[in-house]
Amino acid sequence: MRRAILLLPLAIFLLVAVFLYRGLFLNPTELPSALVGKPFPAFDLPSVDDPANRITLADLKGKAALVNVWGTWCVSCRVEHPVLNKLAEQGVVIHGVNYKDINADAIQWLKDFHNPYQLNINDEQGGLGLDLGVYGAPETFLVDKQGIIRDKFVGVIDERVWRESLAAKYQALVDE
Repeated sequence: MRRAILLLPLAIFLLVAVFLYRGLFLNPTELPSALVGKPFPAFDLPSVDDPANRITLADLKGKAALVNVWGTWCVSCRVEHPVLNKLAEQGVVIHGVNYKDINADAIQWLKDFHNPYQLNINDEQGGLGLDLGVYGAPETFLVDKQGIIRDKFVGVIDERVWRESLAAKYQALVDE
């Protein structure tokens, strides 16, 4: 019995070590989303470009799109933004959700760095981000023509990520 008690700390240590070792091989950009396969949450929020203009879920429907959550406070968004501009020039439909940001700062950002977004939603209070389960920015959702979320990507979309992970998924939604 004493021998079993002496081996207990070793067994606990080995169990924790196996758990941590497994974590080394997980992809941090693959955060589970309960919304994949479900409709994009309903919303009614102002446009970044024109706060008098309201944007709703109905405005997102009709074309497959990337919905990119961004903010001027987000350092990674600055890295991602040139890639989004390039994708928009190639015809990729991108909508923005300016998350927990000051609208004047967002407008200046878009003037300085160009605007890849066909629609740009001002989510200053963060309610839409909360409904989407956003952890931070940047996060990007692939949404089909009917407004169903088909995939979620957490982190910076660079050319490699687009080419190796998202381009084929986006094209499949466009071809539906």
